Amino acid sequence: MSDLEFILCLLGLALLTILNLYRRKQNYSLNLPPGNMGWPFLGETIAYLKPYTATTIGKFMEEHISRYGKIYKSHLFGEPTIISADAGLNRFILQNEGKLFECSYPRSIGGILGKWSMLVLVGDMHRDMRTISLNFLSNARLRTHLLKEVEKHTLLVLDSWIENSTICAQDEAKKFTFNLMAEHIMSLEPGKPETEQLKKEYITFMKGVVSAPLNLPGTAYRKALKSRSIILKFIEQKMEERVKKKTEDNDQNELLGWVLKNSNLSKEQILDLVLSLLFAGHETSSVAIALCIYFLQGCPTAVQQLEEEHIEVSKAKRELGETELRWDDYKKMEFTQCVISETLRLGNVVRFLHRKAIKNVRYKGYDIPCGWKVLPVIAAVHLDPALFDQPWHFNPWRWLQNNTRGSQNATTTSNNFMPFGGGPRLCAGTELAKLEMAVFIHYLVLNFRWELADTDEALAFPFVDFPKGLPIRVQRHAL
Repeated sequence: MSDLEFILCLLGLALLTILNLYRRKQNYSLNLPPGNMGWPFLGETIAYLKPYTATTIGKFMEEHISRYGKIYKSHLFGEPTIISADAGLNRFILQNEGKLFECSYPRSIGGILGKWSMLVLVGDMHRDMRTISLNFLSNARLRTHLLKEVEKHTLLVLDSWIENSTICAQDEAKKFTFNLMAEHIMSLEPGKPETEQLKKEYITFMKGVVSAPLNLPGTAYRKALKSRSIILKFIEQKMEERVKKKTEDNDQNELLGWVLKNSNLSKEQILDLVLSLLFAGHETSSVAIALCIYFLQGCPTAVQQLEEEHIEVSKAKRELGETELRWDDYKKMEFTQCVISETLRLGNVVRFLHRKAIKNVRYKGYDIPCGWKVLPVIAAVHLDPALFDQPWHFNPWRWLQNNTRGSQNATTTSNNFMPFGGGPRLCAGTELAKLEMAVFIHYLVLNFRWELADTDEALAFPFVDFPKGLPIRVQRHAL
């Protein structure tokens, strides 16, 4: 090393030291929330991500909230972090997307979902991608096209259930949502070899998304990256087929054909959009349906009220000589919507969100420095006894406007309810997810009774999953 190089290195080290001292001085002058930064680099990430029962907030959160309050600091995912279990701060963060905060998922998520995935995009590009998704998932399309598709795929799954057999409810829910999204996005027919092969690769892909981001031979993450490449080649092939036939009108009922004709997105952007929608539309909805099945088997009173509601819907249709569900039928499923809301509140499919402060922010006397990661923990609000009466109990009646089963009214409850996020990044598939759950519940309670065939419960990894696949024993009945 030359003298000049040596001097430059010393100057660089000196500059870094000065910058670190400056940052520390800045932090000392700020009123940061209380907390523990944990080990160097790792911080408290390992303890934060330790699996726990999904209907709780976990030991880590319980201890930290007890010790520091609902807003505290830590060091997670390699960054200094503010964690919020405060309903007001969570709403404030989501409502100020793009102004004070922006989406900031770990780099490994972008690496596997793609840099154009809606989950990791920010700013104008996210807005444009979301607009495309909302146009395709509009209320009009839900009424005229998607309701029929949801009904068809529900019946395909439930009609395959054998009397007095044991099935894995989580796998069946995933089969339902995957087949629905595969046909909805690329017109893939359920059961066909190409659909089953794509499903196989997608399962491998999903295991990598929820695994440690270790890009080493034999790891789930490395296998997922390989499956991602195979899935993208498959989607690209479907794109080329549609371009060759100039995207005929019958392709407008699928997202891929619609995007090719109605957007100016590049090939790479379309590939990542399709992959991310397949991920979002399949995984979260299937977990929500599995949670619903799990909670209902422990609440026979709710099942009875659901049966009464859906018998009325079915009876009215028979009197009109109709068989397929209509939008008016869906809108009559009022208690069903209460069950859906309670499932999402108690099960918390999406437990927390990744955000970053893009300006210095002060909230309730605390400073949130620019550049710090911010985690609004949705589950902690949904399970807060100060906001929800007996929050660890499955109580769909809390969502009724004339609530006779709890002390809170539905309006107050709804103000603290954010299962689909909020603000400019509110999930584009919110209404489709609720439609899927409602139609599945409709045919489930009309045709089956079920019970747990083995002990199982939902765990947060932090993604929610049933370790045994939620085995249930089913018996057919006709209501």
